[in-house]
Amino acid sequence: MNGDVETAGGLMIGGHVIGDVRIGGELSIGPDAHWEGNVYAQCAVVAGKVTGSIVVSEKIEIAASAIIRGRVSARTIAMALGATIEGDVAVTGTEPIVEFEDRRVPDAGAPTR
Repeated sequence: MNGDVETAGGLMIGGHVIGDVRIGGELSIGPDAHWEGNVYAQCAVVAGKVTGSIVVSEKIEIAASAIIRGRVSARTIAMALGATIEGDVAVTGTEPIVEFEDRRVPDAGAPTR
């Protein structure tokens, strides 16, 4: 999809979007998704790829599979070990960045069914 997006509620992306977005709720970017543009949201969960700045007024959760090329700014940031951010990271609240082990990512050594 090409074009800017604006919505008062939440939005879940599973494909490729080119354009800026303003979300009044939660933005969820799936592991196979790629957003190219600037993102402004109340809160966000990023598991895919973002090329552009992400400005979140509340909390952002960045999964281990995430690749962000741009500035990240949020009141609260939780980032999984293994996530990639190529750009500045700014916490606008008083809490430090929380790092966690992403249990949603399958163990590479575990057998698959």
